[in-house]
Amino acid sequence: MPAKITTEMIKELRDSTGISVMQCKHALEEAEGDLKKALAILKKTSSDIALKKINREVKDGAVMIKIGNKKAVLVSLHCETDFVSRNEDFLTLLKNLLEKVFSLGVEKTKKEAKDMINPIIQKTGENIQLGDISEVLGDVLGTYVHNNKIAVMVSLDGGNVELAKDIAMHIAAMKPEYISQNEISDDNRKTITEVFQKEIANIDKPAEIKNKMLNGKISAYFKEKTLLEQAFIKDGEQTVGQLLEKNKAKIKEVKRYSI
Repeated sequence: MPAKITTEMIKELRDSTGISVMQCKHALEEAEGDLKKALAILKKTSSDIALKKINREVKDGAVMIKIGNKKAVLVSLHCETDFVSRNEDFLTLLKNLLEKVFSLGVEKTKKEAKDMINPIIQKTGENIQLGDISEVLGDVLGTYVHNNKIAVMVSLDGGNVELAKDIAMHIAAMKPEYISQNEISDDNRKTITEVFQKEIANIDKPAEIKNKMLNGKISAYFKEKTLLEQAFIKDGEQTVGQLLEKNKAKIKEVKRYSI
């Protein structure tokens, strides 16, 4: 005689997995009312579903940051659509992954992530993949997150937390590719030089003037891409470099991530 599947049993299984009522009911029926076996069935089903979806492109997602104990940790989670990226279960999963990274570290979290992610894949019907995991250390840390789509962590030598937060917000908005021009490789300079040489090649001007135009374009391009030379977003009268110098601070480390 088949085991009786009660509402309480279904509720207990659903509360522990977050999976739909009917899926929990079917798992309990298959397990003949054994909760542990039903959990194992759901886990295998989640894994099978995740495997079928693994090649589907994850174009969207969310990113979060946690800060404390002189470290900031960033975790991103990717999915297929913006709809799921705003889903409560998806965001709770991301928050739980972030907490786990913060307390247990990157490697342990990566080992446990699949078992945490698969039930949400089953529930949402989308491919979900763990994205970037980053850590920034320091005494003066500032972070900024915009709509769970852009996240920045900044570590300063000197200054204060408010300054670090302002720099993080600036980086989120202005997307610098370099902190200083010392980071620009010879290959990058060569590539940009060649691009602008082609732009001015057909301009009917003396070579000396064309050379000044070329140098001006190169200088303006890298100034726009270099953090310390960008006009500070909250006060265009000074550069980020001048702001830092005024506050006797230097950039130690920066991490910017966007979905």
